[in-house]
Amino acid sequence: MTGTTPAILANAFQIAWDYLEATGELGNPDQTAQHLLDTIEAMMRHGERRPLLLSNKAIAAYQRFRAEQGLPMAS
Repeated sequence: MTGTTPAILANAFQIAWDYLEATGELGNPDQTAQHLLDTIEAMMRHGERRPLLLSNKAIAAYQRFRAEQGLPMAS
């Protein structure tokens, strides 16, 4: 799948957001959005363009962040 950088970013973000929302791991929406965007943008700066990989890595990074902060995970 190819696309423009904003479209790839938006697609990857939406995949990650939908997953976290569905699993109850969303947390604070502003904090979650910023963390996901920061993670996805960093990977894109290093050349990654596959939305599913970007979203999966962003989800994993966010879950690690929540665990490190002692925030509850989904049950």
